[in-house]
Amino acid sequence: MLALNRRTVMIGGAAAVLGGRTARAKAPIKIGVLTDMAGPYADDSGQGSVVAAKLAIEDFRKQGGEIDVELISADFLTKPDVAVNLSSSWYDRESVDMIIDVPVSSAALAVAEVTKQRNKVAIFNCGTSALTGAACSPNHAHWAFDTYSLASSTSRAVIAEGGSSWFFIQANYAFGASLVTDASGVIESSGGKVLGTVKYPFPETSDFASFLLQAQASGAKVVGLASAGADTANLVKQAAEFGLAGGGTKIAALLCFIPQIHAMGLKDARGLLTCEAFYWDLNDQTRTFAARYAPQLGGAMPCTIQAGCYSGVLHYLKAVAALGVDAAKANGAAVVAKMKDIPTDDVVFGKGRLRPDGRKIHDMHLFEVKSPDQSTRPWDYYKFVRTTPGEEAYRPLAEGKCALVKT
Repeated sequence: MLALNRRTVMIGGAAAVLGGRTARAKAPIKIGVLTDMAGPYADDSGQGSVVAAKLAIEDFRKQGGEIDVELISADFLTKPDVAVNLSSSWYDRESVDMIIDVPVSSAALAVAEVTKQRNKVAIFNCGTSALTGAACSPNHAHWAFDTYSLASSTSRAVIAEGGSSWFFIQANYAFGASLVTDASGVIESSGGKVLGTVKYPFPETSDFASFLLQAQASGAKVVGLASAGADTANLVKQAAEFGLAGGGTKIAALLCFIPQIHAMGLKDARGLLTCEAFYWDLNDQTRTFAARYAPQLGGAMPCTIQAGCYSGVLHYLKAVAALGVDAAKANGAAVVAKMKDIPTDDVVFGKGRLRPDGRKIHDMHLFEVKSPDQSTRPWDYYKFVRTTPGEEAYRPLAEGKCALVKT
């Protein structure tokens, strides 16, 4: 399995492979990007996550880091058992020190257990907030986003813009239920109302007409989509066909990143509200990062998950430098503890911190998708609406019931 889509890049002082010159490394820090190269999450992570990690290593070097780093990658086929086999082999036989990405919650939870057993480090970019709750560990961090931050930040920001009544269309499994529960709590505590929820069979549904008609009949100002991937794209397209958004109703996707907007097209996606921690055109720093990233991905711009790989790798290497390579390779929990001691600061998320439960804290931003006539260049898709500060965006520390948090 390890040969599957596996690539290796050596980056560092004596370990560099640059301009055809190679030199033998002495016990480099080894990072593995465990990702989805060809499945449903490939556009959100995949090769883009590898490129982002590589850029982080380059920037660590530019900032004066003198650590030899080896970067490898593999496709876990979105299967938890494959993720466990790969991570175990990486840790046991290939001396991998840190695994990053794993954009499928069930696989991340499984890899988290392997990482703890081996006393290594993992940084996850998936949805489940259990990683900083019941399944928290001294050996991993949860980086780019989680279901709570997406649901709460979207609902909080939309309510602030006048979206006081909601109706949810929910995928009928744990992920969809979590999004609705988290969003509903914020809506009701902010003085809004949830007028109803309809659950569609997952993954058997592709015709959402009846569910959209129920949402329309509710009279809600906002229809919240507690779905992901192809379901969200189909819901948005079919909502456009019904003229739902054109009738004054706002559509808010609780999980939708810019690659899905690109796939849908602005004609169907215009007016959609969505929340991301990163947008390539947000400020000068994000634009500079995107200008380095896009040429390596055929012009595609990075999304929140890929930005999370950049940010996570960079901060991990800062912690390794602070501890020393030998100490870092000997004790993954010590590295994560050091990561929590050092404030986070990078070009994709700005300033933030890593909480005691392993939750990375940074701002979340609500965007409205532009109409075709508002877009002036490729990937010019978002109109900024408002920011939810990081300290408000994520589940309160005490509510997660993480065993690492002292009460």
